[in-house]
Amino acid sequence: MDEPVETPAYVYDLAEVRANHANLRAALPERTGLYYSLKANPHPVLLSELRALGTRAEVCSPGELDAALAAGWPAAEVLYTGPGKRAADLARALRLGVREFSSDSVTGLDQLDAAAAAAGVTVRCLLRINDDQPAPGQGLTMTGVASQFGADSSWVLEQPARFAGRDHVAVTGLHLYMGTNLDTVEALTAQFRRSSRTAARLTEVLGRHGADIGVLDLGGGFGAPFAKAGKAFELTGLAAELARMFDEEVPGWRTGTPEIVFESGRYLVGTAGTLLTTVLDVKRSHGKEVVVLDSGINHLGGMSGLRRLPPLVPHLVSERDDALDALDAMVTGPLCTPLDLWARSARLPHVRPGDVLAVPNVGAYGLYASLVAFLGHPLPVEVVVDGDDPDAPPHQSRLQLARLTAKE
Repeated sequence: MDEPVETPAYVYDLAEVRANHANLRAALPERTGLYYSLKANPHPVLLSELRALGTRAEVCSPGELDAALAAGWPAAEVLYTGPGKRAADLARALRLGVREFSSDSVTGLDQLDAAAAAAGVTVRCLLRINDDQPAPGQGLTMTGVASQFGADSSWVLEQPARFAGRDHVAVTGLHLYMGTNLDTVEALTAQFRRSSRTAARLTEVLGRHGADIGVLDLGGGFGAPFAKAGKAFELTGLAAELARMFDEEVPGWRTGTPEIVFESGRYLVGTAGTLLTTVLDVKRSHGKEVVVLDSGINHLGGMSGLRRLPPLVPHLVSERDDALDALDAMVTGPLCTPLDLWARSARLPHVRPGDVLAVPNVGAYGLYASLVAFLGHPLPVEVVVDGDDPDAPPHQSRLQLARLTAKE
Protein backbone atom coordinates (compact mmCIF):
# COMPACT_ATOMS: atom_id res chain seq x y z
CA MET A 1 0.00 0.00 0.00
CA ASP A 2 1.92 3.00 -1.32
CA GLU A 3 -0.63 5.77 -0.71
CA PRO A 4 -0.65 7.34 2.77
CA VAL A 5 -3.72 6.51 4.81
CA GLU A 6 -5.52 8.52 7.46
CA THR A 7 -4.83 7.23 10.94
CA PRO A 8 -5.85 5.52 13.08
CA ALA A 9 -6.22 2.77 10.50
CA TYR A 10 -6.59 -0.97 10.61
CA VAL A 11 -4.99 -2.61 7.58
CA TYR A 12 -5.95 -6.19 6.73
CA ASP A 13 -4.07 -8.33 4.21
CA LEU A 14 -6.09 -10.95 2.33
CA ALA A 15 -2.90 -12.78 1.36
CA GLU A 16 -2.25 -13.46 5.05
CA VAL A 17 -5.83 -14.69 5.52
CA ARG A 18 -5.39 -17.12 2.64
CA ALA A 19 -2.05 -18.32 3.99
CA ASN A 20 -3.48 -18.84 7.47
CA HIS A 21 -6.45 -20.73 6.07
CA ALA A 22 -4.16 -22.98 4.03
CA ASN A 23 -1.98 -23.65 7.08
CA LEU A 24 -4.93 -24.47 9.32
CA ARG A 25 -6.62 -26.70 6.74
CA ALA A 26 -3.34 -28.57 6.30
CA ALA A 27 -3.20 -29.00 10.09
CA LEU A 28 -6.65 -30.59 10.26
CA PRO A 29 -7.50 -34.08 9.03
CA GLU A 30 -9.31 -34.47 5.74
CA ARG A 31 -13.07 -34.94 5.94
CA THR A 32 -13.36 -32.45 8.81
CA GLY A 33 -15.20 -29.14 8.57
CA LEU A 34 -14.09 -25.64 9.57
CA TYR A 35 -16.21 -22.74 10.82
CA TYR A 36 -15.08 -19.13 10.93
CA SER A 37 -16.13 -17.44 14.18
CA LEU A 38 -17.31 -13.99 13.13
CA LYS A 39 -16.67 -12.56 16.59
CA ALA A 40 -12.96 -12.36 15.71
CA ASN A 41 -13.50 -9.87 12.88
CA PRO A 42 -16.72 -9.39 10.86
CA HIS A 43 -15.28 -7.05 8.21
CA PRO A 44 -17.30 -7.77 5.03
CA VAL A 45 -14.31 -8.14 2.69
CA LEU A 46 -12.63 -10.63 5.02
CA LEU A 47 -15.91 -12.53 5.34
CA SER A 48 -16.31 -12.79 1.58
CA GLU A 49 -12.77 -14.12 1.27
CA LEU A 50 -13.26 -16.69 4.02
CA ARG A 51 -16.55 -17.85 2.53
CA ALA A 52 -14.85 -18.26 -0.86
CA LEU A 53 -12.16 -20.35 0.84
CA GLY A 54 -14.81 -22.80 2.00
CA THR A 55 -15.24 -21.98 5.67
CA ARG A 56 -18.67 -22.12 7.25
CA ALA A 57 -20.06 -19.32 9.41
CA GLU A 58 -20.50 -19.42 13.19
CA VAL A 59 -22.39 -16.44 14.64
CA CYS A 60 -23.69 -15.50 18.06
CA SER A 61 -25.70 -12.31 17.53
CA PRO A 62 -28.18 -10.69 15.12
CA GLY A 63 -25.45 -8.38 13.83
CA GLU A 64 -23.10 -11.27 13.07
CA LEU A 65 -25.93 -13.14 11.37
CA ASP A 66 -26.63 -10.15 9.14
CA ALA A 67 -22.92 -9.91 8.30
CA ALA A 68 -22.75 -13.61 7.41
CA LEU A 69 -25.79 -13.43 5.16
CA ALA A 70 -24.49 -10.28 3.46
CA ALA A 71 -21.21 -12.10 2.74
CA GLY A 72 -23.11 -14.85 0.94
CA TRP A 73 -23.41 -17.71 3.41
CA PRO A 74 -26.83 -19.41 3.08
CA ALA A 75 -28.85 -19.01 6.27
CA ALA A 76 -29.53 -22.75 6.46
CA GLU A 77 -25.78 -23.40 6.72
CA VAL A 78 -25.04 -20.86 9.47
CA LEU A 79 -24.45 -22.12 13.01
CA TYR A 80 -26.05 -19.78 15.57
CA THR A 81 -24.40 -20.13 19.00
CA GLY A 82 -24.23 -18.21 22.28
CA PRO A 83 -25.09 -18.89 25.92
CA GLY A 84 -28.11 -16.58 25.95
CA LYS A 85 -30.48 -15.79 23.10
CA ARG A 86 -33.42 -13.41 23.16
CA ALA A 87 -36.71 -14.85 21.96
CA ALA A 88 -37.01 -12.04 19.40
CA ASP A 89 -33.56 -12.84 18.00
CA LEU A 90 -34.38 -16.53 17.68
CA ALA A 91 -37.63 -15.73 15.90
CA ARG A 92 -35.84 -13.43 13.48
CA ALA A 93 -33.10 -15.96 12.79
CA LEU A 94 -35.72 -18.58 12.00
CA ARG A 95 -37.55 -16.19 9.67
CA LEU A 96 -34.28 -15.58 7.85
CA GLY A 97 -33.80 -19.32 7.38
CA VAL A 98 -31.33 -20.37 10.10
CA ARG A 99 -31.87 -24.01 10.95
CA GLU A 100 -28.90 -24.97 13.10
CA PHE A 101 -28.27 -23.71 16.61
CA SER A 102 -26.13 -24.48 19.64
CA SER A 103 -27.91 -24.64 22.99
CA ASP A 104 -26.39 -24.45 26.47
CA SER A 105 -29.10 -25.64 28.86
CA VAL A 106 -32.54 -27.15 29.36
CA THR A 107 -33.99 -23.64 29.31
CA GLY A 108 -32.20 -22.95 26.04
CA LEU A 109 -33.66 -26.09 24.46
CA ASP A 110 -37.15 -25.20 25.67
CA GLN A 111 -36.78 -21.66 24.31
CA LEU A 112 -35.57 -22.92 20.93
CA ASP A 113 -38.41 -25.45 20.78
CA ALA A 114 -40.99 -22.75 21.43
CA ALA A 115 -39.51 -20.50 18.76
CA ALA A 116 -39.34 -23.31 16.20
CA ALA A 117 -42.91 -24.38 16.98
CA ALA A 118 -44.14 -20.82 16.48
CA ALA A 119 -42.33 -20.72 13.14
CA GLY A 120 -43.71 -24.11 12.12
CA VAL A 121 -40.28 -25.67 11.56
CA THR A 122 -37.97 -28.26 13.08
CA VAL A 123 -34.37 -27.24 13.73
CA ARG A 124 -31.08 -29.01 14.35
CA CYS A 125 -29.27 -28.34 17.60
CA LEU A 126 -25.77 -28.94 18.91
CA LEU A 127 -25.85 -29.44 22.65
CA ARG A 128 -23.00 -27.42 24.12
CA ILE A 129 -21.18 -29.24 26.90
CA ASN A 130 -19.20 -27.86 29.82
CA ASP A 131 -16.90 -30.76 30.60
CA ASP A 132 -16.34 -31.55 34.27
CA GLN A 133 -12.58 -31.06 34.02
CA PRO A 134 -10.57 -28.43 32.15
CA ALA A 135 -7.96 -29.42 29.58
CA PRO A 136 -4.35 -28.38 30.30
CA GLY A 137 -2.67 -25.52 28.48
CA GLN A 138 -5.73 -23.32 28.00
CA GLY A 139 -5.29 -19.65 27.17
CA LEU A 140 -8.79 -18.57 28.27
CA THR A 141 -10.70 -21.20 30.22
CA MET A 142 -14.03 -22.14 28.66
CA THR A 143 -14.88 -25.36 30.49
CA GLY A 144 -14.26 -27.32 33.67
CA VAL A 145 -15.33 -24.34 35.78
CA ALA A 146 -18.61 -22.62 36.59
CA SER A 147 -19.58 -21.06 33.28
CA GLN A 148 -22.38 -19.65 31.18
CA PHE A 149 -21.10 -21.86 28.36
CA GLY A 150 -22.74 -25.26 28.04
CA ALA A 151 -24.47 -27.78 30.26
CA ASP A 152 -22.20 -29.58 32.72
CA SER A 153 -21.47 -33.06 31.40
CA SER A 154 -22.44 -34.55 34.78
CA TRP A 155 -25.85 -32.84 34.52
CA VAL A 156 -26.47 -34.31 31.07
CA LEU A 157 -25.36 -37.78 32.20
CA GLU A 158 -27.67 -37.63 35.23
CA GLN A 159 -30.72 -36.34 33.33
CA PRO A 160 -30.23 -37.30 29.68
CA ALA A 161 -33.92 -37.30 28.79
CA ARG A 162 -34.06 -33.55 29.42
CA PHE A 163 -31.31 -32.97 26.82
CA ALA A 164 -32.19 -35.48 24.09
CA GLY A 165 -34.43 -33.17 22.07
CA ARG A 166 -37.86 -31.63 21.75
CA ASP A 167 -40.80 -31.88 19.35
CA HIS A 168 -39.32 -29.15 17.15
CA VAL A 169 -35.64 -29.53 18.10
CA ALA A 170 -33.55 -32.48 16.97
CA VAL A 171 -30.36 -32.76 19.02
CA THR A 172 -27.99 -33.81 16.25
CA GLY A 173 -24.60 -32.97 17.67
CA LEU A 174 -22.38 -32.02 20.58
CA HIS A 175 -20.43 -28.78 20.93
CA LEU A 176 -17.34 -28.82 23.17
CA TYR A 177 -15.12 -25.75 23.19
CA MET A 178 -12.63 -26.12 26.01
CA GLY A 179 -10.18 -23.23 25.68
CA THR A 180 -8.61 -20.58 23.48
CA ASN A 181 -5.22 -19.51 22.18
CA LEU A 182 -3.40 -22.80 22.68
CA ASP A 183 0.08 -22.63 21.20
CA THR A 184 1.33 -26.22 20.97
CA VAL A 185 0.27 -29.33 19.10
CA GLU A 186 0.41 -31.24 22.38
CA ALA A 187 -2.05 -28.89 24.12
CA LEU A 188 -4.45 -28.93 21.18
CA THR A 189 -4.35 -32.72 20.88
CA ALA A 190 -4.93 -33.15 24.61
CA GLN A 191 -7.92 -30.81 24.46
CA PHE A 192 -9.51 -32.58 21.50
CA ARG A 193 -8.84 -36.02 22.99
CA ARG A 194 -10.64 -35.14 26.20
CA SER A 195 -13.55 -33.64 24.26
CA SER A 196 -13.78 -36.75 22.09
CA ARG A 197 -13.90 -39.04 25.10
CA THR A 198 -16.57 -36.96 26.78
CA ALA A 199 -18.55 -36.89 23.54
CA ALA A 200 -18.41 -40.69 23.28
CA ARG A 201 -19.97 -41.09 26.73
CA LEU A 202 -22.66 -38.54 26.04
CA THR A 203 -23.46 -39.93 22.58
CA GLU A 204 -24.16 -43.34 24.09
CA VAL A 205 -26.32 -42.02 26.91
CA LEU A 206 -28.28 -39.54 24.80
CA GLY A 207 -28.79 -42.16 22.10
CA ARG A 208 -30.83 -44.24 24.53
CA HIS A 209 -33.29 -41.34 24.65
CA GLY A 210 -33.61 -40.81 20.92
CA ALA A 211 -30.82 -38.32 20.16
CA ASP A 212 -28.92 -39.17 16.96
CA ILE A 213 -25.54 -37.50 17.38
CA GLY A 214 -24.11 -36.94 13.89
CA VAL A 215 -21.91 -33.87 14.46
CA LEU A 216 -19.04 -33.35 16.87
CA ASP A 217 -18.01 -29.69 17.08
CA LEU A 218 -14.68 -29.60 18.92
CA GLY A 219 -14.31 -25.81 18.85
CA GLY A 220 -10.81 -24.56 18.26
CA GLY A 221 -8.31 -22.70 20.37
CA PHE A 222 -5.67 -22.45 17.62
CA GLY A 223 -3.26 -19.81 18.88
CA ALA A 224 -1.84 -16.68 17.27
CA PRO A 225 0.08 -13.70 18.66
CA PHE A 226 -1.90 -10.62 19.65
CA ALA A 227 -0.40 -7.14 19.33
CA LYS A 228 3.06 -8.72 19.34
CA ALA A 229 5.50 -9.46 16.56
CA GLY A 230 5.43 -12.99 15.21
CA LYS A 231 3.52 -15.48 13.12
CA ALA A 232 0.55 -17.73 13.84
CA PHE A 233 1.69 -20.66 15.95
CA GLU A 234 3.22 -23.67 14.25
CA LEU A 235 0.82 -26.58 13.75
CA THR A 236 3.08 -29.04 11.93
CA GLY A 237 2.16 -32.60 12.82
CA LEU A 238 -1.29 -31.78 14.21
CA ALA A 239 -3.23 -33.44 11.38
CA ALA A 240 -1.45 -36.76 11.84
CA GLU A 241 -1.83 -36.61 15.63
CA LEU A 242 -5.54 -35.87 15.36
CA ALA A 243 -6.15 -38.59 12.77
CA ARG A 244 -4.51 -41.17 15.02
CA MET A 245 -6.41 -39.92 18.03
CA PHE A 246 -9.77 -39.92 16.22
CA ASP A 247 -9.14 -43.46 15.00
CA GLU A 248 -8.89 -44.45 18.66
CA GLU A 249 -11.60 -42.26 20.15
CA VAL A 250 -14.19 -41.60 17.42
CA PRO A 251 -14.85 -44.77 15.38
CA GLY A 252 -16.52 -43.93 12.09
CA TRP A 253 -15.18 -40.40 11.77
CA ARG A 254 -13.46 -41.22 8.46
CA THR A 255 -16.88 -41.95 6.92
CA GLY A 256 -18.54 -38.94 8.53
CA THR A 257 -20.34 -40.69 11.38
CA PRO A 258 -19.99 -38.41 13.21
CA GLU A 259 -18.79 -35.47 11.17
CA ILE A 260 -16.06 -33.64 13.06
CA VAL A 261 -15.90 -29.86 12.75
CA PHE A 262 -13.66 -27.17 14.19
CA GLU A 263 -13.95 -23.42 14.73
CA SER A 264 -11.39 -20.66 14.36
CA GLY A 265 -11.31 -16.91 14.40
CA ARG A 266 -8.00 -15.80 15.87
CA TYR A 267 -5.79 -18.13 13.81
CA LEU A 268 -7.41 -17.23 10.49
CA VAL A 269 -7.31 -13.44 10.73
CA GLY A 270 -5.17 -12.45 13.73
CA THR A 271 -1.88 -12.02 11.90
CA ALA A 272 -3.61 -10.41 8.91
CA GLY A 273 -4.26 -7.11 10.71
CA THR A 274 -2.06 -4.13 11.60
CA LEU A 275 -3.10 -0.95 13.40
CA LEU A 276 -1.43 2.25 12.24
CA THR A 277 -1.42 5.12 14.72
CA THR A 278 0.12 8.60 14.69
CA VAL A 279 2.06 10.21 17.53
CA LEU A 280 0.18 13.32 18.70
CA ASP A 281 2.42 14.45 21.53
CA VAL A 282 5.69 13.57 23.27
CA LYS A 283 6.48 15.10 26.63
CA ARG A 284 8.19 14.43 29.92
CA SER A 285 6.11 14.19 33.09
CA HIS A 286 7.47 13.50 36.60
CA GLY A 287 10.64 12.08 35.14
CA LYS A 288 8.82 9.83 32.65
CA GLU A 289 8.58 10.09 28.87
CA VAL A 290 4.94 10.15 27.77
CA VAL A 291 3.86 9.39 24.20
CA VAL A 292 0.27 10.25 23.25
CA LEU A 293 -1.17 8.49 20.20
CA ASP A 294 -4.29 9.08 18.13
CA SER A 295 -5.48 5.56 19.01
CA GLY A 296 -6.13 4.06 22.42
CA ILE A 297 -8.27 1.52 24.23
CA ASN A 298 -11.26 2.68 22.19
CA HIS A 299 -9.58 1.23 19.07
CA LEU A 300 -7.35 -1.49 20.51
CA GLY A 301 -8.80 -2.58 23.80
CA GLY A 302 -7.82 -6.21 23.42
CA MET A 303 -10.77 -6.78 25.74
CA SER A 304 -8.90 -4.88 28.46
CA GLY A 305 -12.14 -3.01 28.97
CA LEU A 306 -13.70 -6.42 29.53
CA ARG A 307 -11.22 -7.27 32.32
CA ARG A 308 -8.93 -9.22 30.03
CA LEU A 309 -5.80 -10.43 31.76
CA PRO A 310 -2.91 -9.91 31.39
CA PRO A 311 -3.13 -6.19 30.56
CA LEU A 312 -2.51 -5.22 26.96
CA VAL A 313 1.05 -4.06 26.27
CA PRO A 314 1.31 -3.91 22.47
CA HIS A 315 4.47 -3.85 20.42
CA LEU A 316 4.91 -0.57 18.56
CA VAL A 317 6.93 -0.76 15.36
CA SER A 318 8.54 2.30 13.79
CA GLU A 319 10.30 2.92 10.48
CA ARG A 320 13.18 4.41 12.50
CA ASP A 321 15.13 1.18 12.70
CA ASP A 322 18.32 3.05 13.58
CA ALA A 323 16.85 4.36 16.81
CA LEU A 324 15.11 1.34 18.29
CA ASP A 325 14.94 0.85 22.05
CA ALA A 326 16.02 4.42 22.67
CA LEU A 327 13.07 5.50 24.81
CA ASP A 328 11.36 4.06 27.88
CA ALA A 329 7.93 5.65 27.67
CA MET A 330 4.40 5.60 28.95
CA VAL A 331 2.13 5.05 25.93
CA THR A 332 -1.38 6.49 26.03
CA GLY A 333 -4.26 7.22 23.72
CA PRO A 334 -6.20 10.47 23.26
CA LEU A 335 -9.14 9.74 25.58
CA CYS A 336 -9.97 11.95 28.54
CA THR A 337 -9.38 9.24 31.14
CA PRO A 338 -6.24 7.91 32.82
CA LEU A 339 -7.47 4.42 31.93
CA ASP A 340 -6.58 5.03 28.28
CA LEU A 341 -3.20 3.42 28.70
CA TRP A 342 -1.47 0.86 26.51
CA ALA A 343 1.72 0.63 28.50
CA ARG A 344 3.29 2.25 31.58
CA SER A 345 6.74 1.34 30.36
CA ALA A 346 7.42 0.51 26.71
CA ARG A 347 10.63 0.52 24.68
CA LEU A 348 10.26 2.89 21.73
CA PRO A 349 12.44 4.70 19.27
CA HIS A 350 12.84 8.45 19.78
CA VAL A 351 9.55 9.52 18.23
CA ARG A 352 8.13 12.95 17.57
CA PRO A 353 4.63 14.23 16.77
CA GLY A 354 3.58 13.13 13.31
CA ASP A 355 5.46 9.83 13.34
CA VAL A 356 3.37 6.77 12.47
CA LEU A 357 3.73 3.61 14.54
CA ALA A 358 2.32 0.16 13.81
CA VAL A 359 0.85 -2.50 16.10
CA PRO A 360 1.15 -5.93 14.45
CA ASN A 361 -1.15 -8.96 14.60
CA VAL A 362 -4.41 -7.30 15.59
CA GLY A 363 -6.67 -8.70 12.88
CA ALA A 364 -8.64 -10.63 15.51
CA TYR A 365 -10.25 -9.04 18.57
CA GLY A 366 -8.75 -5.66 17.69
CA LEU A 367 -11.24 -3.02 16.63
CA TYR A 368 -14.21 -5.32 17.23
CA ALA A 369 -13.29 -6.00 20.85
CA SER A 370 -12.69 -2.38 21.81
CA LEU A 371 -14.59 0.44 23.49
CA VAL A 372 -15.57 2.12 20.23
CA ALA A 373 -18.46 4.15 21.66
CA PHE A 374 -16.53 5.55 24.61
CA LEU A 375 -16.05 9.35 24.31
CA GLY A 376 -17.24 9.43 20.71
CA HIS A 377 -13.96 9.61 18.80
CA PRO A 378 -14.23 8.60 15.12
CA LEU A 379 -13.66 4.96 14.45
CA PRO A 380 -10.49 4.02 12.57
CA VAL A 381 -10.40 3.70 8.83
CA GLU A 382 -10.27 0.05 7.77
CA VAL A 383 -8.19 -0.80 4.72
CA VAL A 384 -8.09 -4.20 3.02
CA VAL A 385 -5.13 -4.97 0.76
CA ASP A 386 -4.03 -8.08 -1.07
CA GLY A 387 -0.35 -8.90 -0.75
CA ASP A 388 -0.72 -11.44 -3.55
CA ASP A 389 -1.97 -8.72 -5.90
CA PRO A 390 -0.15 -5.44 -5.16
CA ASP A 391 -1.83 -3.73 -8.12
CA ALA A 392 -5.31 -4.29 -6.70
CA PRO A 393 -6.73 -1.04 -5.30
CA PRO A 394 -7.13 -1.05 -1.49
CA HIS A 395 -10.66 -1.27 -0.13
CA GLN A 396 -11.24 1.55 2.38
CA SER A 397 -14.23 1.99 4.66
CA ARG A 398 -15.15 3.20 8.12
CA LEU A 399 -17.65 1.66 10.49
CA GLN A 400 -20.16 4.22 11.77
CA LEU A 401 -22.29 4.21 14.89
CA ALA A 402 -25.80 5.58 14.39
CA ARG A 403 -28.59 6.39 16.82
CA LEU A 404 -32.04 5.21 15.79
CA THR A 405 -35.36 6.00 17.41
CA ALA A 406 -37.15 3.14 19.11
CA LYS A 407 -39.62 2.80 16.25
CA GLU A 408 -36.81 2.37 13.76
